[in-house]
Amino acid sequence: MSIFLCGELDAGERQAWLQALRAALPGECIEASLERLISADVDIALVANPPPGSLQGLPALRLVQSLWAGVDRLLADPTLPAGVPLARMVDPAMSAAMAETALWAVLALQRGFFSYARQQAAGQWRALPQRRADELQVVVLGLGEMGCAVAARLAAQGLRVRGWRQGGSRSADRAVPVPVDEGPDALAPLLAGSDIVVNLLPLTPRTKGLFDARTLATMKPGAALVNLARGAHVVEADLLAALASGQLSHAVLDVFQTEPLPPGHPFWAHPQVTVLPHAAAQTDPRSAAAVVAANVRALRAGQPLAHLVDRRRGY
Repeated sequence: MSIFLCGELDAGERQAWLQALRAALPGECIEASLERLISADVDIALVANPPPGSLQGLPALRLVQSLWAGVDRLLADPTLPAGVPLARMVDPAMSAAMAETALWAVLALQRGFFSYARQQAAGQWRALPQRRADELQVVVLGLGEMGCAVAARLAAQGLRVRGWRQGGSRSADRAVPVPVDEGPDALAPLLAGSDIVVNLLPLTPRTKGLFDARTLATMKPGAALVNLARGAHVVEADLLAALASGQLSHAVLDVFQTEPLPPGHPFWAHPQVTVLPHAAAQTDPRSAAAVVAANVRALRAGQPLAHLVDRRRGY
C-alpha cells in the first residue's frame, strides 16, 4: 500500500512535506505524483486543499488526512469519496501559533498600537488613554483545540475572557479554561458586552456570513473584530459599513472571501483594517508530520483514528 500527497503546494512546500513525512514514516511509500504510484495501491491521501476530483480513481482509499486545520473546501468537493474517513490537522504547534497571533492582535487593540501606527504615518505625537487588561472583555467564538488555546493565552494575560460555542457539538465535553456561553440565543448578549471578538469558528452553512449587518449591529459600539477563521464568516461590505459608521473601531483580518486579497480591495488601504496574508497559524511540516504519522500508524494497526471530521456538521 502507498500514500499519495496532493494539493496546493509549490515545489518547495511539496519537498518539505515529503522530507518530513518520509522521516516520520520511514517504512511507507509516499509520493506527490500518481504517476509514481499504482492507483489501486493508494490507501491514504494526504491533502492540502486539492483540486476537485483529485481523489477519484483510488479504489483502495481508506483515509483522507488533511494537512490543514480547515476542511470546508474538501467537504465542498462533490467528488470527495463518500464513506472514507476524513481527518483534519490538529497540531499543538499550530494551536500555539494561533494563540500567539490572537494575543498580539488583542494586546495591540487594548493598548491602541494600531492607532499609534496611524499616528506615526501622519507624523503625530500623542499619547492615548491606556486601558488595563482587566477592563476589557474578550469573547472567543469557537472552542476547538485552537479556540481553547487562544482563550487560555488571553486569560493568562489578565483579560476578562469568555468563550462561545454553537452547542450540541463534540467539543462540549472538552475542558475550557474560561466561562462558556452556548447556543444561538447567547450570542447577541455576549457580543453586546464584549470589547473584542475573536472568531475561530469552523465554516459551516450555519456560520457562513455570520458577521453580517445584523450581527455587527449587535456588537458593542466601538468594539473590534479579529477574524482568524474563514473569510466567508464575514460579509465584507457590511463590515466596511460598520467601520464607517463607528459601530466597529477596528478589524484584524487574516482570512478573506477571495485569497490572495485582490489589488485595489478596500481593505488594503483602510485605516481601520489590519490585513494578514492568511498567516496567523501556518502548518509546519516538522511538527504536523508527527500528527499524520500517528494516524497512519493507527490505520495500519486497526486502531481508532484521531480528529475525524463529522461530515454532517462540517468539522
